[in-house]
Amino acid sequence: MFDVAIVGAGVIGSCAARELSRFMLKIAVLEKNYDVAEGSSKANSGIVHGGYDAKPGTLKAKYNVLGQRMFDRLVAELDFPFRRNSSLVIADEDNVDGENVSKLEVLKAQGIANGLTDLRIAHGEELHTLEPNLNDKVCAALVVPSGGIVCPYGMTIAFAENAAENGVEFMLGCSVVDIKKEGEYFSLLTSNETIYARVIINAAGLNSDEINNMLSARKLKIRPRRGEYCLLDKTEGTLVKHTIFQLPTKMGKGVLVTPTVHGNLLLGPTSEDIDEKDNTATTAGGLNEVLLRARQSLNRLPANKIISSFTGLRATLLPMGNITNDFIIEEAADVPGLINLCGIESPGLTAAPAIGIAVAKMVADRLTPAVNEGFNPIRKGIRHFRDMSLEERKTAIRNKTDYGHVICRCESVTKAEILAALRSRLSKDNKIYSLDAIKRRTRSGMGRCQSGFCWMRLIDIVADECGIDVTEVTKSGGRSNILVKLNKSEDAQ
Repeated sequence: MFDVAIVGAGVIGSCAARELSRFMLKIAVLEKNYDVAEGSSKANSGIVHGGYDAKPGTLKAKYNVLGQRMFDRLVAELDFPFRRNSSLVIADEDNVDGENVSKLEVLKAQGIANGLTDLRIAHGEELHTLEPNLNDKVCAALVVPSGGIVCPYGMTIAFAENAAENGVEFMLGCSVVDIKKEGEYFSLLTSNETIYARVIINAAGLNSDEINNMLSARKLKIRPRRGEYCLLDKTEGTLVKHTIFQLPTKMGKGVLVTPTVHGNLLLGPTSEDIDEKDNTATTAGGLNEVLLRARQSLNRLPANKIISSFTGLRATLLPMGNITNDFIIEEAADVPGLINLCGIESPGLTAAPAIGIAVAKMVADRLTPAVNEGFNPIRKGIRHFRDMSLEERKTAIRNKTDYGHVICRCESVTKAEILAALRSRLSKDNKIYSLDAIKRRTRSGMGRCQSGFCWMRLIDIVADECGIDVTEVTKSGGRSNILVKLNKSEDAQ
């Protein structure tokens, strides 16, 4: 029996779990995938939005600004990659009577109404001094100093690991099949077992409508919005310093160009409403659109330096009846104890920490739990060899010889870092030993060769550390086994 069951271990569910662990509650997080951050939380722009875009008075505006103001403190506590690099929203001269520039004034006014005080509009020479590689047609930009960049899966992992250290139980590879209300409790039939809880937090992202619709007469509909991205090599990571946005439309904030916290350059996303909630395929048309739109922002775009492409899906809420496309953060009126966090699309990553606090307050008001006096807000991430000075590397190798064994040459990932990923509390409790999980924690396989040189060495390390056969190592958990069997028996060798 649990006090709280959180459905979904993306950034929203993980932030809620961490905040709820401040109380004396028995908490379970149920996730259908085999690691946290496997859905929209791993495949997005990684942007901490300043707060100018959302309409004043909406939940998107409220939680965007509250969330972005929390990041400096959260990084100090949870040790995940983040940089406040500022954003530019650009306008070009291809418009009638300065219409595009006037749209920047509207965005500035919105930002001020949302509580921002440091917005300004830059023009001409100043603008191109800020970003020398901007397209010559760009004539003005809204400067947003509060904007930043973050590793979205690194952030999610940090919140989840801290929640686990504070007593939250994560159940990965655990799909919710059905939910029923039984008096004061909910029974959740899962792919593994039946779980009972007093409160359900619906943080299921793309599937949050399905969780709600199992219980509530007020039906919701999530329509996936597909966005395709291109990732460029680190040699182009300094092409821009700021995150460069184009003027937003009803389909989103457009194709952006941004450095990443890991030193790459990211382009995207496209914006396409689709029906399939698992369609993360990239397309030639989509990637060509990314390049075409990105070239409207920059004078030079080295498309020959693309090392990877990917697609993310946003959980867009379909407006119907009295349901708008704003966030839903509320207890279902007809199902006491069901707290819905639905339609949390952009700026959901930025808003997630503030949403977590709001959810914890809602649960505390309902269950009146005691405060967890032993709550520890500090989580230390893996110490990465690539970030060390020469002297720090020498010391690290003296103290732990596995730091002297570089496994991923592109990202300078050592055996010590891979073992640390496999031995974390969250990983050990849930047997998280897929190569994708290690990649998200260490960046092994994320460099120029895209794991071409390190996969087999990784497989051997995982099998040896976890006490399993090499054929049991997977790409992403479940049945995604990489090796089926040995080509030759030992006797034949």
